[in-house]
Amino acid sequence: MSHILPSRNVGDTAKTLALARETLQIEADAISALAESLTTALGENFIAAHKLLFDVTANKGRVVVTGMGKSGHIGGKIASTLASTGTPAFFMHPGEASHGDLGMITKDDVVIAISNSGESDEIVKLLPQLKRRGTPIIAMTGRADSTLSKAATVHLNTAVAKEACPLNLAPTASTTATLALGDALAVTLLDARGFGEEDYAMHHPGGSLGRRLLMHVSDVMVTGERIPKVAEDALLTAAILEMSKKGLGMTAVVGDDNLLLGVFSDGDLRRTLESQDSIRTLHVRHVMTKNPKTILQDKLAVEAAEAIQRHKIGSSGLLVVDADNKLVGAIHVLELMRAGVL
Repeated sequence: MSHILPSRNVGDTAKTLALARETLQIEADAISALAESLTTALGENFIAAHKLLFDVTANKGRVVVTGMGKSGHIGGKIASTLASTGTPAFFMHPGEASHGDLGMITKDDVVIAISNSGESDEIVKLLPQLKRRGTPIIAMTGRADSTLSKAATVHLNTAVAKEACPLNLAPTASTTATLALGDALAVTLLDARGFGEEDYAMHHPGGSLGRRLLMHVSDVMVTGERIPKVAEDALLTAAILEMSKKGLGMTAVVGDDNLLLGVFSDGDLRRTLESQDSIRTLHVRHVMTKNPKTILQDKLAVEAAEAIQRHKIGSSGLLVVDADNKLVGAIHVLELMRAGVL
């Protein structure tokens, strides 16, 4: 049976908030000090690490990040950030490495080894094998005189003045500083290789950005028999039936070879009913909107969403044409919403 000791400060909200602010300030100070140190010795080592990572991955090598305990959690996040921003990377648990996972590493790769003390047994035991393979090592530690630091190809000093933990024991400020420096490496590498929004989307196809940047109009438009359209000589009543049947709030009006001539929408119908005593003998070409707003099928779906909003098309659809202004599809705001683009 476990026993939970009562806290003396549960009801002291002022003290709780003061300690929370102090924690955040200590960690902020640690990152500020790290940023400042980039103008001195750390800056030279950072450039060396940046160049090593860039050169290795440019030659089809990968970044293998390893760390034990809290450092391992930070390492996992750094590996994930590198991978999602165009630098091939993965995390290797140092405890599993000596039981076969070292086979994942080649001399063409580079290892980022994280240990605040630089003396973590699981990491230190890997050094002879990494040296034998000829795999370069970037060490991220808080001690420049540690075993790991001395064995590394490049050492990035992540030392902090103190931990945010009141006991100065639990890794807090040091892990925050290490994570921030890992982010700095990822961002500088991203910039160096010209990694852009579309590249990011390719790495995140399941995310909202991926949907916005990878989905084209052709992916969400209706085609074939689902396109509402009537010939230019059709009666207005036929156009109304087509609108009702296809449910897009409008119908295209086409000429020979599917050439788009105009559109007739719910708004056009209301205006026609207000101005005409009878619509039975009217032809749609007399009341349609000429030169309707259109979009090419190879455009991004997000561009269609932007056009619908900018032109206040609302419940009406946007017609899709090819380079010769021939009708090939129609896109409705609901389709964009279903696709997660709008």
